[in-house]
Amino acid sequence: MSLTDNVVAVTVPADGGWLGVLRTATAGLAARLRFAGDKIEDLRIAVDEACAMLLGIAPPGAQLHCRFEIGATELTVAISAPVNGKKKLPGDSAFAWKVLSGLTSRVDAEQADGVATIRLVTELPQQPAAA
Repeated sequence: MSLTDNVVAVTVPADGGWLGVLRTATAGLAARLRFAGDKIEDLRIAVDEACAMLLGIAPPGAQLHCRFEIGATELTVAISAPVNGKKKLPGDSAFAWKVLSGLTSRVDAEQADGVATIRLVTELPQQPAAA
């Protein structure tokens, strides 16, 4: 795991046994950013679902790269993996996309140069005004 300013990057093997590391990193960062408990769980589920989609198209021995970027008003989680041959992410009408759309503010994906990336964008919680 590396931390540069407002970016946290985590790379794990593209194997279901390692997804717990990404779920824990997601929950820890969301808690640090003061997300509510239910929103933390939504983010964990969204990251897990995006990873599952990528695992389905990644070749054996690949790695998942997860980049958390903390912006002024939103948290962006970009998860990417190499693509095995001509496999593709499910179409945007697939149930998995509906799940991701319901758990985050925005979701998008791209597949280019043998790499698929899913971006999950969630608005940061409003912080109370200083007294």
